[in-house]
Formats: sequence, structure tokens, C-alpha cells
Amino acid sequence: MKQYACDNLARIIKSDPTEDERVRYGKERDTMSLFVPFNDPKFTTLAQMIYRMQFEKDPLLSQEFDDRRKRLMYADITYNISFLLTSVGFQDEKIFSEYAKWLYEHLVSLMKDFTRERVTAIIVDHYEVMKTVIEKEGSSILSQQEIRTASGYLESAVKVTLDRRNEDFSESGFLQGDHLEIRQAYLQALLEGETEKAEEIIEQAKNSGISLLDIYEHILAKTMHEIGVLWHRNIISVDKEHYATSVTQTVMSHYFEEIFSRPRKNKVLVSLAVGSELHEMGIRMLSDIFDHEGWDTHYLGAGVSFEKVMEGIRLYKPQLVALSVTMPPYLPHCEEMVRGIKEAHPELLVAVGGQGFKSASNLWREWGADYYGNKAMDLLKWAEYPFES
Repeated sequence: MKQYACDNLARIIKSDPTEDERVRYGKERDTMSLFVPFNDPKFTTLAQMIYRMQFEKDPLLSQEFDDRRKRLMYADITYNISFLLTSVGFQDEKIFSEYAKWLYEHLVSLMKDFTRERVTAIIVDHYEVMKTVIEKEGSSILSQQEIRTASGYLESAVKVTLDRRNEDFSESGFLQGDHLEIRQAYLQALLEGETEKAEEIIEQAKNSGISLLDIYEHILAKTMHEIGVLWHRNIISVDKEHYATSVTQTVMSHYFEEIFSRPRKNKVLVSLAVGSELHEMGIRMLSDIFDHEGWDTHYLGAGVSFEKVMEGIRLYKPQLVALSVTMPPYLPHCEEMVRGIKEAHPELLVAVGGQGFKSASNLWREWGADYYGNKAMDLLKWAEYPFES
């Protein structure tokens, strides 16, 4: 991996914000829901140049976009740059091209008052403006080779966007798999804000003999994934997404007595969400499942510094550390964690997972991690007999 771009990216993205920063940026996070702000002056300069140039290239935007949309457009530009820098830093075009697919679907769903053709034109213009600005001014944060790489990735993003113009985004996989009726009923209760009914549905599933592992993987996890899809398609608000997360966390808490009453195996898991992640549900479920199967688990939370992780390892003496990354811009932090842990504790097993690796699933091998996957049960089976799998 080219260190220059990733060093700059690590400086730009604040991995451990203070409490004041959490309060100050809370509203923006709720609005856009994904990332921390980027306040490096060089980064800000590029974002502002791209923003101004896009309105110069397409004056109609000034009439089409109200003040709110203009603010969101600027926020999107910062996110787009962060993904591009991540992709360039790891020399992995797929990170940005997969993001371009995600972004196109999201904006088509979000901008219902625009035709798909108009949304396509705006996004294509945006990537072309990004390319122009980075080629002219990108030397403040990128080497010349990295600028050429970034330009190529932006050209690919244009192609990806144009290729998706006529695609159907309706299929999410929610209707596939076991316990569909229960899953549908639980989702409906969440969407209608019926907390007690949602809890009752899962309680009835438990009483009918469905195991905790099945409930977690085939009902709760798949429903929460569908909630994310519905937000992505602008069918539900971020407030509804937060509500569904809160209810599901409460449902999970009802299993604590069962989880902690099972025999222990004298094995320890330390888990955490890398970076200032807002999406902790997956790693929390993983920790519960390991607890249920007899492991002693210690979830360190999100936004934890490397020093705190090392302190946790010294304190709890785990056999396994599990790191979750939801958003690719946090991958540089994950690399730092993995390399640092393996350097200090070569014998310690380190596993990585999460949506952040969806388009970069081979990075973990380069970092020295021992396992990558997105299903808790698969990791559990491997962790029981890691050298026999």
C-alpha cells in the first residue's frame, strides 16, 4: 500500500473525537448518518473547489437545489473524496467503484423529484469535476502517481454510473432464507413503531424453540440489514433507522440471562468497531453469540484508540480479537490496529469483518490478519479450531 496517501487520510479522518466534537457534529451525523467531518485545510480547499466548479459547469443546479440540498451536496463531496483517497491509498479500484454504485442508487432514490437521467448527468459531471480539480490541485495531498491513479478511478466511476442507468434496485435478499414470516412481522412492527409488538414477536419465536443463534442471524441481523436498505432507498428516515436499532438492542438484552448462564470454555474474545463507527449492531451480535457459546467476551466499543485496544489485550488476555469496519474510510485505522496487534502479540488470533471489507476483502491477508468473514457463526466455528479449518 502506498503510505503517503494513507498517512494523509489518517490525519484527515479523526478516529477518536472528543465529547465536544461528538456534540458539535451530532446533528450532521444524524442528517447524513455516515461519517465524521473532514477539517484538514487542504482537504477542505479541494472540496470547496469541486463544489464551486460543479455549479460553474452546470448553472442549472443553482435553480434546482435549495439551500438544504446545497449543504448536503457539499457534505457528499467530502465523503466522495474520502472514499477516493481510501481507494487510492490501498491501490484498490473496487473500493471506489463499489461506492459509486451505492451512491448512484442512493441518490436516485433520494432525488425523487428529478428524472433518473438528470441524476445521472449530475453525478457524471461531479466525477469529471473531481478529476479536473484533483489533477490540477491534488498535489497538496497526493503524489503524481496517486493523482494519475485517482483520475483512472474517477473515469471508472463514470462508467459504473452510466452502466447502472437502467438497473432495477428493488431486490435486497430480504425475502430469502429461513423464518421469513417472523422476519416480515418483526420488520412491519418496527416500521409501524410498535415496540411491544416487536418484542413480543421475538419472544414468541424464542418460545417456539427457535435458537438464539437462528434468531440473531436469520431474523434480527437480516431485518436490520433490510432497515439499512430502506434508509438507503429513502423509504424510511434516519430517525426510523435509529429507532429500529434501539428496539433490536433491547430485544437482544432479553437474552442476557440465557447467554451468561451457559458453561464457560475459558476462551476470551475482545471485540470493537474500528473508527468512530455508528453501526455497532453486527459486532455486538457477534459478541453475544460468542458469549452464548461459552466464550468470555469484552466489547470495547467504537472509536477506541490503539493504546486502549492494547490495554484491553493486556488486561483480558484474549485468544481472539475481532475488528469490525462498516465504512471503507476507516480501513487505514483497521490496518494500523491489525499490524500493531500482530507485531506486539504474534500468537494472538486477529479476525476482521464488516461491510467495509465488502469491496476490499483481500486486504486482511496483506495486513497479517488471520481471518476475514461477515457471519458470526462462521467465525465462531473457525475460532474453535482455527488451524484445522
